[in-house]
Amino acid sequence: MGGWPLEVGKMALYMTFPVALFHFFNQPAYFEEWVTKTKREIYPPENKSHREEIEEAIRQMRAKKDEEMIRALEEFEAKEKAAARH
Repeated sequence: MGGWPLEVGKMALYMTFPVALFHFFNQPAYFEEWVTKTKREIYPPENKSHREEIEEAIRQMRAKKDEEMIRALEEFEAKEKAAARH
């Protein structure tokens, strides 16, 4: 077959190939570029007008919820007063 020189060559390839790939793909420049690109794809930069629309919607929902809570509290107080009279 090939003898020991072939076995030494195969072993060198088996050990060198993963180490070389690890070294190549773990360079900080490649990693930083990939992370930045992926982050921008998943979380695009905010649009100022879009942010304002979201904040306005949040304010409207909170105001509506506050009105509902005040109405419920007033109804509860009215029921308590009515119950106290009887």
